[in-house]
Amino acid sequence: MQRAIVKVIGAFTALAMTSAEAAAQRNATDWDPSARAFDQRPAGSGGSGTSATRNNTLDALDKILSSSKLSALDRSLYLGIRAYQLSRLGREADSRKDIDEMGKVLPSGWQMVLSSTLPELAGDGDRAAALRTLDHALLNKPGDPWLAIAQAQVYMQIADFQRALGLLDGALAGVTAEADRRTALFLRGHANFDLGRYAEAAGDFEASLDSRTTLKARLSPLLWRYAAQVRAHTPGKGDARATLGREFGKEDLGEWPGPIAKFLLGKLSAGELEVAAETGEAAKRANGKCPSAFFMGIDALRRGDRQRAREQLQLAQARCPTVSEFNWAAASELKRL
Repeated sequence: MQRAIVKVIGAFTALAMTSAEAAAQRNATDWDPSARAFDQRPAGSGGSGTSATRNNTLDALDKILSSSKLSALDRSLYLGIRAYQLSRLGREADSRKDIDEMGKVLPSGWQMVLSSTLPELAGDGDRAAALRTLDHALLNKPGDPWLAIAQAQVYMQIADFQRALGLLDGALAGVTAEADRRTALFLRGHANFDLGRYAEAAGDFEASLDSRTTLKARLSPLLWRYAAQVRAHTPGKGDARATLGREFGKEDLGEWPGPIAKFLLGKLSAGELEVAAETGEAAKRANGKCPSAFFMGIDALRRGDRQRAREQLQLAQARCPTVSEFNWAAASELKRL
């Protein structure tokens, strides 16, 4: 399901860009946040768009949804996108109708579809419309953990981390599947990190490692746990760098974002990390310059170099889109410097 969602959102992104160019002239991820490659969204994406652009996009969505050849998943996904666009245009009753239709078309998975879509769409700048759409969905499925996870992501985009934390606490109380629990734990780790609750964040990132056996699946939570441990100076946990080194052992860290781990372990210079972030194909696809700047800031904080940390975190803010956990963390850390 996740890969199909990626495919359709990619098609919609191209559609929206074409509509915007016609009116006036915006990469979702394989979304398990604790397993995905770092920050695959392009820096600088966004913009709320004009009313004409929104109407053009709505016309295109109407045309797509008029097809009888759409799969149940694709139809549910496009209905969710249209529900959001309708809310942006103030057509709340029509938005609710599309949410209702999603439940009929894909009764066992529509909440995950909406949860995988709305936070990314909110990055266009209309978080209020995204939250209204999720509120409509919660009327149909009160207390659904996937919808709560999506709400939490949108609230983190507007730096309301306390509300996000409450939503994720509730989601964790309701999830039963291990993969869903890992997702909620990983996101709660970010809410705790951004609130300066570093020990709690480290615990969440560590718990999100459960049942992950491959380096690719473990790398993201391990690096975020490292960042939280650096900031927490967690008693009894030992040196964060030594802990990270024990986790990776003799693993091959050549594939992105492995070079970030090599840098944090002192096996790669800052300049070499910058080159890897800018030249590797996987790094370029994942907007590698964004996380590299953030973790160089974390390394500077570990060494007590506040000026260097400030410079790198400001750079991360500039490089990372507002839907990115790196942007949230960089902004939160800058407020504490």
